[in-house]
Amino acid sequence: MKAMILAAGRGQRLRPLTDTLPKPLVPVNGKPLIVYHLEKLAAIGIKEVVINTAWLGHQIPQALGNGDKWQLTIHYIHETEALETGGGICNALPLLGDEPFFVINGDVFVEYLPDSLADMQLPDNCLAHLWLVDNPEHNPSGDFGLSNHYLQNKSETMLTFSGMGIYHPKLFDKAPTGAFGTPLLIRPAADKQLIHAEHFTGLWCDVGTIERLHQLEKQIQ
Repeated sequence: MKAMILAAGRGQRLRPLTDTLPKPLVPVNGKPLIVYHLEKLAAIGIKEVVINTAWLGHQIPQALGNGDKWQLTIHYIHETEALETGGGICNALPLLGDEPFFVINGDVFVEYLPDSLADMQLPDNCLAHLWLVDNPEHNPSGDFGLSNHYLQNKSETMLTFSGMGIYHPKLFDKAPTGAFGTPLLIRPAADKQLIHAEHFTGLWCDVGTIERLHQLEKQIQ
């Protein structure tokens, strides 16, 4: 299975760090955030990774190279204007191929990736498998519910989308052009019971602010 790291965001709330550094290269205890992803992807057997870039995007291939350091092959795709999560994935589909692929946001930290991820198969007729986490303080209402391993748009118990998912290219067959977020496609598919999901219980952090960055560094020291 191929993987994609979404790394094109501007990172406004992490300024001034992101005035001179793309968000995925912001260091967490001395190591760029995106390197944690690469290490974990390599450890579970992923061989090819696509990384999209936009703001200060030239710095990312300069820092990471071709992936040899992690026994990975890294492909870069630059966006002149950030296309958001859905548009970024659509733009990268020619590099991702015709089989399901894994996507993770470049601005989250996860304690681990499921060992079975590299060989995971989507259930019949499903277009995606998403991981949900307990609601953090900055998103108390959550994003989605979970029922019998299927994603629900509304539920008594709501959880937050982790930014991790396996997607079938068919999910993007009717995608609009330009910038858009993946929920535009996920929500109607969830209503048709086409999105599988599960609860991720490991350490997870959306590194969206300086305060959260410092909290994460203390947690993983």
